[in-house]
Amino acid sequence: MNDQHAEVSRPERGHRPSGRTTPVRPDASGDRSPGVRTGRSRGRPMVASLVGLVVAISGCATSQSAASQGSAAQDSASQGSAAQGALQEAAPSAVPGQGTTPPSETSPAKESAHQTTPAGQVPALPSPDAAIPTDPSRLARSLTTTTTELRRAIDAWRRDGDPGRGSPPEPVVLLALHQQRIYRYLVLNPKVASRTYARLPKALAGQAKDNVTAGRDLRSLVRPISGAVKFRVQPPKPADFLLGHFRHAERRFGVEWEVLAAVMFVETKFGRVRSPSHTGAKGPMQFMPGTWAAYGMGGDIQDTRDSLLAAANYLRASGAPRDYRRALYAYNHSQAYVDAVLLHTRQIKQDIRNYYAYYNWQVFVVTTRGDRRLTGP
Repeated sequence: MNDQHAEVSRPERGHRPSGRTTPVRPDASGDRSPGVRTGRSRGRPMVASLVGLVVAISGCATSQSAASQGSAAQDSASQGSAAQGALQEAAPSAVPGQGTTPPSETSPAKESAHQTTPAGQVPALPSPDAAIPTDPSRLARSLTTTTTELRRAIDAWRRDGDPGRGSPPEPVVLLALHQQRIYRYLVLNPKVASRTYARLPKALAGQAKDNVTAGRDLRSLVRPISGAVKFRVQPPKPADFLLGHFRHAERRFGVEWEVLAAVMFVETKFGRVRSPSHTGAKGPMQFMPGTWAAYGMGGDIQDTRDSLLAAANYLRASGAPRDYRRALYAYNHSQAYVDAVLLHTRQIKQDIRNYYAYYNWQVFVVTTRGDRRLTGP
């Protein structure tokens, strides 16, 4: 499995066509060492690349390294260029190592109407580059409003749309991106985050702490990219298409679907990142060829269904469902990675709408000049 994660950020925000290769500075996705039949991997520690806080941090299956475009959670580090990607997604759009975001995201003059709409009115949708408030009180209001409206939009999508086919509706995409960007800001600003938690409703405060903590865990594995790197990204398979395969893998191997979803989210932001890692990990669940040979069951490493079944097979052989910590550590030799995956898993279990929200988080890459978004509006 690979160390890379599906988190990559890119200041230049623009939708990238499916399968298009974009030259950017890679995120911290790292490569994982091949797993063995006992479920334990050997070699260098596996690292996640938080694509996202998708981003994508993969274990024995991780293959997205510096070459992956979405490596997460979300959303990796020096131990794996692939892991850097996922971790980057967890972090706000800011210069790595600095506790502030670029002026374009923090300037009060650019604050979106979404954050200032009078009470009683339906908030306007935030623009993809809407400013993120820096004041804890305003941040809390923005996160509360964004999360409330995102849940409503997800409910409408599931009720009136077709999550099993096609793309998510615009409200879901824009609100999820804004939510993700708020969390990325909080990841890089711990003091502001602590003051923001105190101003949030109790339930949302718990969710925010989980997302920010997971983002920091993944971010800790990331080493910013300084050189030009090409990432290949594409739109993910439909949300309910993936959900069906997660549940099928759970029935077959007994590994909870929420865990599989959290791994795929961290590893490749649900398949958005298609580049192999610098160590050769491949596919939506980032498998090293040797691990795939042992657990791929003769399938196609690039196929979503086959890769999910292989991941469940590997996690089961490594200790799941009895010991998820042990199994996830075998997938990626990093306690930070394990903690982040389990935090995202908990959020998905608490409210399935969090799965649909994570599904719409985008791929960011962390660079020495700031985070860059590779996917989304």
